[in-house]
Amino acid sequence: MVHDRMTECVYAEKLSSFKTSIVPEEVRYIPIMEKGRKALEEINEKMGLAFDEQDLKYYTKLFRDDIKRNPTNVELFDIAQSNSEHSRHWFFTGKLVLDGHPVDKTLMQIVKSTLLTNPNNSVIGFKDNSSAIKGFPVKQLRPTQPGSTCSLDVTDRFLDILFTAETHNFPCAVTPYPGAETGAGGRIRDTHATGRGSIVVASTSGYCVGNLNLEESYAPWEDCSFTYPVNLASPLQILIDASNGASDYGNKFGEPLIQGYTRNFGMRLPSGERREWLKPIMFSAGIGQIDHLHISKGEPEIGPAYHIGMGGGAASSMVSGQNDTELDFNAVQRGDAEMAQKLYRVVRACVEIGEDYPIISIHDQGAGGNCNVVKEIINPEGAKIDIRAIVIGDHTMSVLEIWGAEYQDPESRGLLQAICARERVPMAVIGTINGEGRIALQDSGAIEKCRSGELPPPPPAVDLELEKVLGDMPKKTFELNRMNTLREPLDIACNNSFRLTEESLEASLCLFKKIPLADVAVIAQTYTGLTGGACSIGEQPIKGLLDPKAMARLAVGEALTNLVWAKVTSLSDVKASGNWMYAAKLDGEGAAMYDAAVALSEAMIELGIAIDGGKDSLSMAAQASGEVVKAPGNLVISTYVTCPDITKTNLISDELISAGHDISDGGLIVAALEMKFAGNCGINLDLVSSGSSVPQTLFAEELGLLIEVSRKNLDLVLEKLRLGAVSADIIGHVNSSPIVELRVDGVTHLNEKTPVLRDMWEDTSFQLEKFQRLASCVELEKEGLKNRHEPSWKPSFTPKFTDNKYMTASSKPKVAVIREEGSNGDREMAAAFYAAGFEPWDVAMSDLLMEISSLMNLEEFYADVLDSAKGRAASIRFNQPLLNQFHAFYNRPDTFSLGVCNGCQLMALLGWVPGHQMGDVLGAGGDPSHPRFVHNESGRFECHFTSVTIEESPSIMFKGMEGSTQGVWAAHGEGRAYFPDESVFNHILGSTLAPVKYCDDDGRPTDVYPFNLNGSPLGVAAICSPDGRYLALMPHPERCFLIWQFPWYPKNWDVENKGPSPWLRIHKVEKSKKPMKERKNISQKVRSVKKMKAGDAGNKK
Repeated sequence: MVHDRMTECVYAEKLSSFKTSIVPEEVRYIPIMEKGRKALEEINEKMGLAFDEQDLKYYTKLFRDDIKRNPTNVELFDIAQSNSEHSRHWFFTGKLVLDGHPVDKTLMQIVKSTLLTNPNNSVIGFKDNSSAIKGFPVKQLRPTQPGSTCSLDVTDRFLDILFTAETHNFPCAVTPYPGAETGAGGRIRDTHATGRGSIVVASTSGYCVGNLNLEESYAPWEDCSFTYPVNLASPLQILIDASNGASDYGNKFGEPLIQGYTRNFGMRLPSGERREWLKPIMFSAGIGQIDHLHISKGEPEIGPAYHIGMGGGAASSMVSGQNDTELDFNAVQRGDAEMAQKLYRVVRACVEIGEDYPIISIHDQGAGGNCNVVKEIINPEGAKIDIRAIVIGDHTMSVLEIWGAEYQDPESRGLLQAICARERVPMAVIGTINGEGRIALQDSGAIEKCRSGELPPPPPAVDLELEKVLGDMPKKTFELNRMNTLREPLDIACNNSFRLTEESLEASLCLFKKIPLADVAVIAQTYTGLTGGACSIGEQPIKGLLDPKAMARLAVGEALTNLVWAKVTSLSDVKASGNWMYAAKLDGEGAAMYDAAVALSEAMIELGIAIDGGKDSLSMAAQASGEVVKAPGNLVISTYVTCPDITKTNLISDELISAGHDISDGGLIVAALEMKFAGNCGINLDLVSSGSSVPQTLFAEELGLLIEVSRKNLDLVLEKLRLGAVSADIIGHVNSSPIVELRVDGVTHLNEKTPVLRDMWEDTSFQLEKFQRLASCVELEKEGLKNRHEPSWKPSFTPKFTDNKYMTASSKPKVAVIREEGSNGDREMAAAFYAAGFEPWDVAMSDLLMEISSLMNLEEFYADVLDSAKGRAASIRFNQPLLNQFHAFYNRPDTFSLGVCNGCQLMALLGWVPGHQMGDVLGAGGDPSHPRFVHNESGRFECHFTSVTIEESPSIMFKGMEGSTQGVWAAHGEGRAYFPDESVFNHILGSTLAPVKYCDDDGRPTDVYPFNLNGSPLGVAAICSPDGRYLALMPHPERCFLIWQFPWYPKNWDVENKGPSPWLRIHKVEKSKKPMKERKNISQKVRSVKKMKAGDAGNKK
């Protein structure tokens, strides 16, 4: 039977009780005093502690000669996690001997030299869980009384931009999906555990795997003789499952994925050495914000704990195959995005309190659990910790297994407990900092057991002096040697020049499918301004097999040529995270890494930019059939910088440049083709070889930019480039007909249709999609691309910002944005209603439940994350007082309700749409004939910026919008409208109760995928009630109520790129039929207008 053997097991018979006879393993002592180093070697192998020769020597001496007692197994596990290569970065901070000569600087000093030289705007660098740069003063929408039912309003804050990047390589090699889930989750905790707490915004990701070996489609370079380790997942499984795990976690948490990269490689080099990513790279980075008041941690005192996973720190520091297979499996955690999101809401509520912030210090629980996080936060003061105070779900866990925490100020405990209760997050005080400089872990359960038996209390499971196990421990020494591999010189002409294509006057760039070609990702700091941040990625690992120095310089260059398309404050403001993935302790790899670090430092110092953080993963090798297979060494450079205007760069904002792309993998020809794939148009390239061969001319991966310029702006752009001392050549022109013609020195080398070339380019992607999506849907999308054209979007009105008289009104109509645990789109909806002139209120379902009964068991309710909106519907329908409250609201004539995505599903389940007029009773739901929303026809989560048309209907939300056709974000896994009773469906259509429908490029409602991304009959995307006051809408208009949130819009639209989009209109205050009356207390205010909404995060790859 298929199951997850870490969290599930098969029972041969039905259970009669949930009681278990399993007894937690007791603390054991390891006989170092009796057996010396041999005892440490034995437990090292048995528990997979990853102690090396220097570790074994140091810890034997520590316990035998200094502490003079036997250590416990818990202490050794603790030490192994806290002092693993993963946690302490011994290689980066160690002494290096290169080719027999001592190196005067550590790798850490070399990398840090960039920030010492170019500190500029850095506010957090090489400390804490993330790095940060100085941001902007902003007007941010936030709760007026964070942590309670309250309104949201704009307030002045100064928000800095932060960035962090992690890898989760070892877990993804063993079990890719949960490994990637917890990789993304751990990095998210790094983001919001920065300083005293910060704000999560968006993520980037990257994957490097071995040869995919797709059946019936082997690539020419794939070697069928290669064998793969049985204890690791295949490269194909890793790429699919890791990608899905990370993005699925982000969807549930509410963090969109906005950028990424993918590589696969496996080859036997001329030297006979096999290089391949058998141990993969799963890269996860996050960009966020932090209030400048909270950038520095304070001294913590006591705090709560939550446990999941164990042993990851030491296990991830080993070459895959060196450890016992079961130990490898046990070291992989499982993800819980719902709990992570609830925890984040607690942290965010504390952050938004501002100056009276209750959290003094916060750390994320990562590799090794409590073994790391507790000591990080109590060092150097020391503390006594009660292991039994930690909240656990499995009481058979041993002391060794229960180690993980976060901390806060004891004087604010009541406030924090109230916030945790509201968000349904368990909290426990686990100990007290005592100033003794020791970590002491006690088991109060064992102490009580001994006391009742009149026995002496047991000694602590851990009792260690922090300075000796966490302080300034002896540096390790690493002897490195360069590999003298003879290689033929590369006869490639290299120069830093910019390439231009001349745009024909009739050409137009159109968006017909999301193609992942954007070089830069940009975030906005708020919905009320245009400041933000930009980030980009650069990495060139295959070049490192030839020259690690060139690889490092090109990685920096690629990151910057990707970043150039955003409008940034200045080059000197650019900071970067550097993530190093090498088999550093194997022959030649440490030396290659050193050479790359020196080249990186020199390049960045000359450019005036700097590294301000990063991580390393230095055991990038695995065993296959007795051969140690090293992964290509990789350095991932993630740049980030502030943007004064998130809309366009100078040349683009002046409309001098139509499009642009960096020249990187695949060279000039691939850059040109990718640009044309996005535009679905053609191009004529006429290149001059200048003495180089044709392959060199076309495929040289030199740094450069390819930009598209109209004829009328060509001379002006060339002059601007000349004034900037940038060389540029005209290499061709764009055609409206989708034909690619390529000539080199007048000789034609390619003449083919753009769709044919695009199919070749996307072939692997479509094959991978068939493993994850209904094959017929994949084929429909692939074939449909050949006939796609620019969507015919046309709003029936001119969008305008809300009139100032509504925005400045002293009394605004109130709208409650109701959320349940697991929902995550509430702030976007609140921002949309605020922009429309409403006063949005933050209302958690727990607020409504606790108003009814303070005895309600919060754990009885299901989150939307688990199964769409069913959990929330059940909590309403099967709680009579709460159901009565919803009935009373439903029957009032002066209210309206908008349910988006999960909220749309909820309104259908409650029977609010199309309404009890269809046969239901009081809109309580439960009628089997009622429509509901079920799994997408494709079989997976879908995220598209899709086309919809708005038809005549009684919906008050769409008054004045009828006849509009426009794009909108849609992101859901269960969005297909299902009508079990055909007569109900016919009544909905006949009564015009389906106001929004998915449509094709010509604006016609359609069933065809991917226009209709979920398979709803006749393209139904929304259902309203007959009186028009209740609307269930599957797409997300709140995610695009500003025009800069559109990824594309027609040039002939009468809109400002900094103005509102047509979707603001559905939120506008004029839609309210009657003014909402003032109420005398908070609970009445909350109920004045209700809006039910719980969206998905919305970016699935």
